Amino acid sequence: QHKDAYQVILDGVKGGAKEKRLAAQFIPKFFKHFPELADSAINAQLDLCEDEDVSIRRQAIKELPQFATGDNLPRVADILTQLLQSDDSAEFNLVNNALLSIFKMDAKGTLGGLFSQILQGEDIVRERAIKFLSTKLKTLPEEVMTKEVEEFILTESKKVLEDVTGEEFVLFMKILSGLKSLQTVSGRQQLVELVAEQADLEQTFNPSDTDCVDRLLQCTRQAVPLFSKNVHSTKFVTYFCEHVLPNLSSLTTPVEGLDIQLEVLKLLAEMSSFCGDMEKLESNLKKLFDKLLEYMPLPPEEAENGENAGSEEPKLQFSYVECLLYSFHQLGRKLPDFLTAKLNAEKLKDFKIRLQYFARGLQVYIRQLRLALQGKTGEALKTEENKIKVVALKITNNINVLIKDLFHIPPSYKSTVTLSWKPVQKADASQKRASEDTTSSSPPKKASAGPKRDARQIYNPPSGKYSSNLGSFSYEQRGGFRGGRGRGWGGRGNRSRGRIY
Repeated sequence: QHKDAYQVILDGVKGGAKEKRLAAQFIPKFFKHFPELADSAINAQLDLCEDEDVSIRRQAIKELPQFATGDNLPRVADILTQLLQSDDSAEFNLVNNALLSIFKMDAKGTLGGLFSQILQGEDIVRERAIKFLSTKLKTLPEEVMTKEVEEFILTESKKVLEDVTGEEFVLFMKILSGLKSLQTVSGRQQLVELVAEQADLEQTFNPSDTDCVDRLLQCTRQAVPLFSKNVHSTKFVTYFCEHVLPNLSSLTTPVEGLDIQLEVLKLLAEMSSFCGDMEKLESNLKKLFDKLLEYMPLPPEEAENGENAGSEEPKLQFSYVECLLYSFHQLGRKLPDFLTAKLNAEKLKDFKIRLQYFARGLQVYIRQLRLALQGKTGEALKTEENKIKVVALKITNNINVLIKDLFHIPPSYKSTVTLSWKPVQKADASQKRASEDTTSSSPPKKASAGPKRDARQIYNPPSGKYSSNLGSFSYEQRGGFRGGRGRGWGGRGNRSRGRIY
């Protein structure tokens, strides 16, 4: 009954603007009454979604969710995902709203359409579908995002992660770490394993290959917020000690202005707090110790008249030393007799001389910085120059505390410091998180984003006897692809669509 009348409406898509507008409204309105014409109806509506007249396109897109019934839903989701490539902002918003409305009807079916385009669609569609997931999933209510739906997202994401660019990887980590089922200790462990796989920690490290270095740093940045007392960083710390530290001076990066060595040392320091039992602890501690010595100079030899025989004082690189000393202090706790039993007496004596010399230079800076900041409060501390001095004071105070610990007989590893680039008020967040029940599903506290990247500065301390450059101190913000270069890790499979990855 009325099938002929409905066919006339379908044929309206071939008519003029008025007929098309009517068709865009009436095809979806009577769609459910003519299941035998379902295919023709969806195809007719699709023609309208691609019409030259923007108002007809918008009307047709707005009505698409009405076709999302039963077996048709994944197809509608697939169509809507392709329509995300629209450059018309009103149209793009309509597509987003339509996708969200069918999500509430059948989340798995909608995800099926989205993931099918992510895996096989055009580059622009893939990119926008991933962005849709990374921004919209967190807005959906719990009754939509069930455990089953989250498991489906994880399974499909793993397929995509076999072949991704660096930027896509960061977005997928954002998607997955936002899933409620992955907020538990075992969930975070799963995420760390995913990152480790992506970082390819089995491969030989090539410090002169920018892609290889970039991949490792990107992956490590994603892993750091996941580590806790129950989710260990051992695999990453081991890799950094064995492969990265020995090659520190030959690391290359395409990122202009980035102190790549400092960036690596900061990541190692952050991970060292959560390192579990390490197989080659003594050998790795030795590598860390040797690298630390490179930045802990011996005092210059004095000539007979008491003046320095050398023309200048050695440079003290405080930022590097803070990271290395902190990492050594953290791992040293696991082998407290390293300095006394594993080093010969001569080596230990040499280390103490270096520590003493560094501590003397340190005291001069701490006094100069305190004097410069004395009496300054509120607005005065917010100037760029004073912000840098405040951070410099944190760095020097941290090193001071750690050196005092190592001067104990025997050396002590009891002091705790908050790394200079970490916000103090959040210092205990990881400890709190660590004590969570292993089956808890309550989400962990969000880590602070830290200072903004544009606040990046290099501290040049005042000149004086121990004057030197305070290591290229950087407020580098973790996470996120630098400048979204859209190139990346190389060799992640060969996509038929000519993707780099």
